[in-house]
Amino acid sequence: MGSPEEEAPRPPSDITVFGANSSLHGLSHIFLPGGVTIRRLLWAAAFSSSLSIFLYQVADRVIEYYQYPHVTILDEMDSPVMFFPAITICNYNSYRKSQIRRNDVFWMAGLLGVEQGDFDDFLAALGQPADDGGKFFPSKTFNMLEFVQRSSHNIDEMLLDCKYRGKDCGPENFTTIYTRYGKCYTFNSGLDGNPLLTTLKGGTGNGLEIMLDIQQDEYLPVWGETDETSYEAGIKVQIHSQDEPPFIDQLGFGVAPGFQTFVSCQQQLLQYLPPPWGDCKSTPIDSEYFSTYSITACRIDCETRYLLENCNCRMVHMPGTSTVCTPEQYKDCADPALDFLVEKDNDYCVCQTPCNMTRYGKELSMVKIPSKASAKYLAKKFNKTEQYIGENILVMDIFFEALNYEKIEQKKAYEIAGLLGDIGGQMGLFIGASVLTILEIFDYLYEVFKDKVLGYFIRKKRPQRCQSDNLEFPENQTSPGVTPNHAPRAPVTPSGVTRTVSDSRRTCYLVTRL
Repeated sequence: MGSPEEEAPRPPSDITVFGANSSLHGLSHIFLPGGVTIRRLLWAAAFSSSLSIFLYQVADRVIEYYQYPHVTILDEMDSPVMFFPAITICNYNSYRKSQIRRNDVFWMAGLLGVEQGDFDDFLAALGQPADDGGKFFPSKTFNMLEFVQRSSHNIDEMLLDCKYRGKDCGPENFTTIYTRYGKCYTFNSGLDGNPLLTTLKGGTGNGLEIMLDIQQDEYLPVWGETDETSYEAGIKVQIHSQDEPPFIDQLGFGVAPGFQTFVSCQQQLLQYLPPPWGDCKSTPIDSEYFSTYSITACRIDCETRYLLENCNCRMVHMPGTSTVCTPEQYKDCADPALDFLVEKDNDYCVCQTPCNMTRYGKELSMVKIPSKASAKYLAKKFNKTEQYIGENILVMDIFFEALNYEKIEQKKAYEIAGLLGDIGGQMGLFIGASVLTILEIFDYLYEVFKDKVLGYFIRKKRPQRCQSDNLEFPENQTSPGVTPNHAPRAPVTPSGVTRTVSDSRRTCYLVTRL
């Protein structure tokens, strides 16, 4: 007696098979054999809601990632030894009056604010004879660099005393450098062949202590308002790293005579992020004058190129070997062009912050010098009057507040690991999926593709069925010329079900091949 025919297994491309075997939560309750039920609709609504919330969270996290947020971390680090910074000093007075000659006044009159008819009065104010007997003949050319070198204040004369960490130092420890104040001097520049100085302690007496004579008697009389005119008396100081040139006219601080100024420093190491997280410059500087990028190097390089393009010359303090501007070019082109560039043109010189830089925070305090008790002693020691000591002498003490430094660092607030972690967390929370679940989905799509697309082409290439397909052969049927004993029988399966279709297909296929 035959049993009912068994149901054929469903192919892997069937959605119910995928839903029953997938690790994606909820699918096994939605894709079931049979019709639509309320239970399946509720599961479908719950799954759709969870999937929508998940996709919304993913979109929010991706948007957050592409905003490239960052955080700034401030930390204080101790160090057993620290490198001492470079100290650049300039006298507020650019040219000494004792070094000015009539020929200098002839050429420099425009920069000094002296009219042609005031030459004699100006020379008289300088303490020089105004009448030369009509024998003055100005030079055909004028070397601005030579004039600055000759007329600027000399460190050998200004420096009265120098000590670093209690040990004597002198002019040989200062390197000459040119700025808009003329000839200036840098202590611990690292450019004189000497190693950089270090300090092992913080506090007064563990840094640089210098006594300077600003030589007010050598200050030029103010005859008019020009870019070279200075109303101040004292020195300009900048504390900076050895990797960056001084930009003292804009970044320096003043120290007045008649005071001892204490400058307490703290080193700050700043690390910024390059684009797209930040806006610092991580590429090397494209300059023929500087090898290390810094904001000051960028600005000096930019100003130099700007003057070379507009005036075909450079100022004395600018790097390079190009022709130095004449006093007339200074007045008519260089000074106005540089003032315009600094004050109004914000597009030509755009200097980004370097990704790594060192700066020094400062705290200043002052006491009066000399005291009444020391005025006579100092006057006798330096062979000056007490009034001269009070008007010209200053003492400056620069030191580290403590043997530590501040590290200010920008860090990425949201990286790709955080993005993947958030997406994975939301995926597990709302739809119970993982990376392997995604592989299951791709595997199911492959099965669908194989069954629907590849199967279509395979069926299309199969041979056509013959007319005998799906026909059964009765047990007592005979063909012409065939005896009943030799009539072909349909094979019988163990269950008693007659298998005729596959045999007839096989017969048709053999006939076709023959």
